[in-house]
Amino acid sequence: MAQRIDEIDKRILYYLSVDARNTTTSDIAEETEVTPATIRNRIEQLEEHGILRGYSTDIDYKAIDSYVKYQFRCTVDIPDRKRLAQSALEIRGVLTARELMAGSSNLLITAVGADTNEITRIAHKLSDLGVAIEDESVVEDEYHTSYSPFGPEDVPKEPSLTDFMSLAGDAEVVEFTVSEGAKIANSSIEQAVSDGLLADEVLVVGIERDGDVLTPRGETVIQPGDVVSLFSKSSLEKDALEVFGM
Repeated sequence: MAQRIDEIDKRILYYLSVDARNTTTSDIAEETEVTPATIRNRIEQLEEHGILRGYSTDIDYKAIDSYVKYQFRCTVDIPDRKRLAQSALEIRGVLTARELMAGSSNLLITAVGADTNEITRIAHKLSDLGVAIEDESVVEDEYHTSYSPFGPEDVPKEPSLTDFMSLAGDAEVVEFTVSEGAKIANSSIEQAVSDGLLADEVLVVGIERDGDVLTPRGETVIQPGDVVSLFSKSSLEKDALEVFGM
């Protein structure tokens, strides 16, 4: 039976998912207007009921020399899915095993290796368990966000990322949906550059609006709900996209 959680529990889960390391019980208590002791008790209850299952670190393995992160999409017999997922975690280098509700490609394994030889070793170990690998690919990057319905109504909304592509060198193309209330909303591209909302090295290369594809020009006005494609000669920092959120 699913455990019932109230608004205080939801806020706890939200703020811990935003930044568990730097969020104190006093911070959450102040926002929820209860005592820090109440927050500590609630966290213990969430842990006891298996709702709050841990505090994960977000490691950029790609930034570590020669390390590569791989994802294996696998198929196993449904009755054996849980057992094999848990067994896969015992293989050195495997980070996560996710059960998917599907007949095929129903187990997703993520692993890290210092080189391709280690990834090959992990693949062989998975096969030895009786796991059929259907597909494998390098994980270029991952993006995480907290579950906003558990947060306060005034929590800032990020632009909705819909596509991402790395090009030669550090160049990138990013596609996302402009949020309601974004700083850049209802500004022309020319005005956004003039106001410093768009950096000189960032180009708006496409705008999709209501199913129509527009050719961006200086006088083109960016509207909430637009799907905007940006090109940058260097890697786009998160701060560069904040003007497209709230």
